[in-house]
Amino acid sequence: MDAEAPKKPITRDVWVAIGLSLVAALAFYFSTNPTLHDLDYTLEIASALLRGDLGLREKPPEWLNEMIPYGHRYYSAFPLGAVISMVPVALLQKASLIHNFPARILGALIAGACVYFFFQLAKAFGPDYSSLKPKPLVRRILLALFPLFATWTWCNLGMGGAWQIALGLALLGETAALYFTLVRPSPFIAGAFFALAVGNRTELLITAPFYLYLFWRRSNENAAAQSRTTRIKQGLRVNAPMVIDFLTLSVALVLLTAAYNFARFHSIFDFGYFHIPEVRDEPWYEHGLFSLYSIPWNVHKMLFQGFSDDPNFPFLSFDPFGCSILLSSPFLFLLFRNGGKYRVMCWIAIGLLTFILWCHGNPGGWQFSYRYAMILLPWIFLLLTGNGPPTITVTEISLFAVSVAINATATWLFLWTDKIQP
Repeated sequence: MDAEAPKKPITRDVWVAIGLSLVAALAFYFSTNPTLHDLDYTLEIASALLRGDLGLREKPPEWLNEMIPYGHRYYSAFPLGAVISMVPVALLQKASLIHNFPARILGALIAGACVYFFFQLAKAFGPDYSSLKPKPLVRRILLALFPLFATWTWCNLGMGGAWQIALGLALLGETAALYFTLVRPSPFIAGAFFALAVGNRTELLITAPFYLYLFWRRSNENAAAQSRTTRIKQGLRVNAPMVIDFLTLSVALVLLTAAYNFARFHSIFDFGYFHIPEVRDEPWYEHGLFSLYSIPWNVHKMLFQGFSDDPNFPFLSFDPFGCSILLSSPFLFLLFRNGGKYRVMCWIAIGLLTFILWCHGNPGGWQFSYRYAMILLPWIFLLLTGNGPPTITVTEISLFAVSVAINATATWLFLWTDKIQP
């Protein structure tokens, strides 16, 4: 009998990533207060699924005012993937191991996992970017913490409502999918995380070609010495299984979601949003859920809405329905530096996703900055990591510190005080 192959030891790099993710999870847990944790729509429907129902039989409590009365059930407008994501939590609840929606714990776990994958994703830019020498290491740590603590993610994910948790899971799914595409290529695992992202934010389906392109380019680079005709033939043969592996779970989820929608509302394309009571009467949906008429308002909120001054500490305040991502995270100004390994692809992905977000009738409701832009952060991370030097600079440290201070202030004002009101 052959001896078992020795297990690969955990490297120092992985230990640093694990340690950093644990610190980030603890920091997130103790700094946030899930003020919207009672809005547990996805957990309620996940619990119903475990009972064999697609919706609730009894009228939900009044604070769950976005439940949809339709037929003899109350349904949610959240996509099936967001509900499935909560099934493990529903199982814990059914076993009486938990009683309420664990929004604070979920937010911390999402934050810690995202930091882990962001830290490891820097390896996609070569050994200079993944070095554990002091200056490159500090930059990796800074960049890994940036999406969670130097942007609107901190405050919004910390609110702990079903919408915020879904955005957090989408962010985690995107980041992990990129890691298993660029650093440790595994089409099936990358596809599983991509399905997690798509399940929680359906619009992310349009980014599938970018992941497939990255896998395809990798195989072409491995066959660079061959003739063009040979590379094309071999590429089709080699990459067909890769495409299948990557898309299998996402295609299955799309088909299940179509069946789920049809079973509830008799249309595979009807997610139920317009069945929410009084939503059709809201002025921002006059031209539909998605409309070109919505772009100016979204552009203003995402890029130009400013802060307010306040005579009392901390001497500034924020609009409770959105403000500029550039003001809430000045670190983003580094996006406009030249260079970057994946810059063309990233800007196209950001452009496509931003266009869809801008067409949405409502910029996001109660929020700090522009919460929907959380799904842009993995692509922003790739741009920022690639268009700067592998070692930390004074400019980066300064902008990072200012961004963290702004978002810490917002998190305190929104989650720990009553100073910001509608």
